Amino acid sequence: MLKKQYVDEDHTLNFIVPIYEPLPPQYFIRVVSDRWLGSQTGLPVSFRHIILPEKYPPPTELLDLQPLPVTALQSPSYETLYQDFKHFNPIQTQVFTALYNSDDNALVAAPTGSGKTICAEFAILRNHQKGSDSVMRVVYVAPIEALAKERYRDWEKKFGGGLKLAVVELTGETTTDLKLLEKGQIIISTPEKWDALSRRWKQRKHVQQVSLFIIDELHLIGGQRGSVLEVIVSRMKYIANQVENKIRFVALSTSVANAKDLGDWIGATSHGLFNFSPVVRPVPLEIHIQSVDIANFKARMQAMTKRTYTAIAQHAKNGKPALVFVPTRKHVRLTTMDLITYSSADSGEKSFLLQSTKELEPFLNKISDEMLKVTLREGVGYLHEGLSSLDHDIEAQLFEAGWIQDCVLSSSMCYKDTLLAHLVVVMGTQYYDGENAQTDYPVTDLLQMMGHASRPLVDHSGKCVILCHAPSKEYYKKFLFEAFPVESHLHHFLHDNMNAEIVAGIIENKQDDVDYLTWTFMYRRLTQNPNYYNLQGVSHRHLSDYLSELVENTLSDLEASKCVSIEDDIHLSPLNLGMISSYYNISYTTIERFSSYITSNTKMKGLLKILSSASEYAYLPIQPGEEEVVRRLINHQRFSFESPKVKDPHVKANALLQAHFSRQSVGGNLALDQREVLLSANKLLQALVDVISSNGWLSLALLAMEVSQMMTQGLWGRDSMLLQLPHFTKDLAKKCEENPGKSIETIFDLLKMEDVARRELLNMPNSYLFDIARFCNRFPNVDLYVTLERDIDGKTKIGPVDAPRYPKAKEEGWWLVVGDTKTNSLLAIKRVSLQRKLKAKLQFAAPDDAGKKSYILYFMCDSYMGCDQEYSFTVDVKEADGGDKDSSKE
Repeated sequence: MLKKQYVDEDHTLNFIVPIYEPLPPQYFIRVVSDRWLGSQTGLPVSFRHIILPEKYPPPTELLDLQPLPVTALQSPSYETLYQDFKHFNPIQTQVFTALYNSDDNALVAAPTGSGKTICAEFAILRNHQKGSDSVMRVVYVAPIEALAKERYRDWEKKFGGGLKLAVVELTGETTTDLKLLEKGQIIISTPEKWDALSRRWKQRKHVQQVSLFIIDELHLIGGQRGSVLEVIVSRMKYIANQVENKIRFVALSTSVANAKDLGDWIGATSHGLFNFSPVVRPVPLEIHIQSVDIANFKARMQAMTKRTYTAIAQHAKNGKPALVFVPTRKHVRLTTMDLITYSSADSGEKSFLLQSTKELEPFLNKISDEMLKVTLREGVGYLHEGLSSLDHDIEAQLFEAGWIQDCVLSSSMCYKDTLLAHLVVVMGTQYYDGENAQTDYPVTDLLQMMGHASRPLVDHSGKCVILCHAPSKEYYKKFLFEAFPVESHLHHFLHDNMNAEIVAGIIENKQDDVDYLTWTFMYRRLTQNPNYYNLQGVSHRHLSDYLSELVENTLSDLEASKCVSIEDDIHLSPLNLGMISSYYNISYTTIERFSSYITSNTKMKGLLKILSSASEYAYLPIQPGEEEVVRRLINHQRFSFESPKVKDPHVKANALLQAHFSRQSVGGNLALDQREVLLSANKLLQALVDVISSNGWLSLALLAMEVSQMMTQGLWGRDSMLLQLPHFTKDLAKKCEENPGKSIETIFDLLKMEDVARRELLNMPNSYLFDIARFCNRFPNVDLYVTLERDIDGKTKIGPVDAPRYPKAKEEGWWLVVGDTKTNSLLAIKRVSLQRKLKAKLQFAAPDDAGKKSYILYFMCDSYMGCDQEYSFTVDVKEADGGDKDSSKE
């Protein structure tokens, strides 16, 4: 659909078409108007020089082996970990010897629901068996945060409780993660977190000491976020080559056509490569693909609802559980209500939906989502990203216990939820992306949804019904019954990875850069499927020219953005902006934008605009029909927008930030987007402070630090600092400020009051006063001497920041700044973490002229408002012998 407001914008459409041999000379793409005569155009696509991918080897045959008993582990402590069953399934049985009785690298590719996690556990137990606990360091990488959390909960109970191993999950905060890495024996991470931690592997011996590296869902290397997965595996391969410590690689994946390439890349031998067919499952899956030939998306979804109800009535009889996946959160609610309506209208026979019982009410009373309470009473639940964690957990327990039979989920929950059912219905395989274009689900997502139709030890078979648009049917028929190939996406995301390796000193010249690429999966696929990577031939010359051009173009962009310096057209060295970009793991385009937009006169409005211009926000989706909501949000913010583009994700990010500072509820999908904006903003702000400090702008740096406090507490800088306290309202803060005798404006003022007077002023129940006391005990009270010492009760633990409006746990950080207010110059800056005591060293150049100079030392928190401190001090600059002044002062 070409809408009037988007007529000047580029539209990208992806077609998936079959190619048959012998190859035709060309295909034609035609664009024809559906309402104007003669309005059409055509484009021939020549196949004359096409090079088709190489043929794929057949999948691994599942052997008819005697199921292996759990006693094969030959260790009572290991056997107790698997008390729920007596035998391993056929796939686990076949891979057991390679994973448990050898140290070879391995790739296990099998359909979702095949028990691959236990295969990885074989490798962990092998690692534990042969090494002492002190040197055991296993890293498990899950591509999605929800999978990492699920694995942490599972393994903390299994290995932490059963084997007393230290299981830790990385947080994304570098200081915290380094401590976790040091004490952890099983480290659970996402690709982004491990990328940030392993970039400086030369200085971090604990990264070098990894003995087992497990990559889950390796097939997602072919997805949008796959480049980070590829980079960390390539880096760990390189580290294994450079250090004496041997690293064992074990990868898990769904069935893929080119598993041999993946296996060769991670160093798996033929004995360690298992690529089972997509139809080989421990619980056989019966798949029904039904097409609906209605072009209009909305009408098609409505037509699919009745078919979904019919599928549940037919395949999930006798109270068997069913999961229904729909494209968006909006469809979740609509479909849930439609299923209940169809069930109520089905008067010919008793509804198959389980009706609420009195036993359910105590659980329903704890649920905050009112509509969810209503639907659960009718026997249908729903799950989407907007539900609170408590609502989510209660409903998941009700479903698993069989108290509700059906659950409707948004498609993005397929990786985030572990619910299993007898039947899975995929209601539509397309969604609307941010540009109002219909986009097909990736095959990987669809396979993940199908994997939920597997209940080992409960069902003899599972069932899956896929409802799709008619033109997509043949495509899904092919790739759901045959393994699909995965390709690298690294060539689209090379700049930041290359910059990081230059900063780390791994790449020092252009030849190093080409050599670096040879460690990647992309390098293996270049000759296997050259046209995919825009390579015109497969000879050594073609390959060499392609890599050289790729390196030249990437380095040219990095040089233009002032991240990298190229000397003598060969040697590479990192510049300040490149180092900031790598340290905070943000895009080189973001840091270039920060550097070029910021000026010494920038005020709060400009600072927020620059912050929200970051490339990290370019993918913030504008959902269909969301434009009006965003427009209203924009109109109600403190800082206005000059002719705002509602479809611009950067404008949306800015509006969501301002709404957060105003404590304005946004609700719905916007709340999820706001969470992502805030999580990215933390590292973006720290990078912005570094860029400002590099220019030596004192007042602007202090302003950016205040924005960090605003971000954590969800307040504007002009708001009362007392609003950080739990249960405080604007009226109560105003009452405190108007307190007769002494105005209470800061938290320190409140702490100095007599207990009786404070109780009388606040007039709160004891539970509220206890919450306020707990906050005050953790509120930073710092005495600044030569060393920094925190004034704190010996019993009080310094944990995460008290910040209920910030979307995740955050450790407090501090900036030490030396500035000259007369010239507005920032002379020195250091970011520190203060627990109880700290010695910090700040160096800065002395001024050119001799004499006494007055400076101010600022101590700025990044999380709490009202605890910053500043101290004046003087430096006596004297002429040294020979007329040269002292070059620096500490």
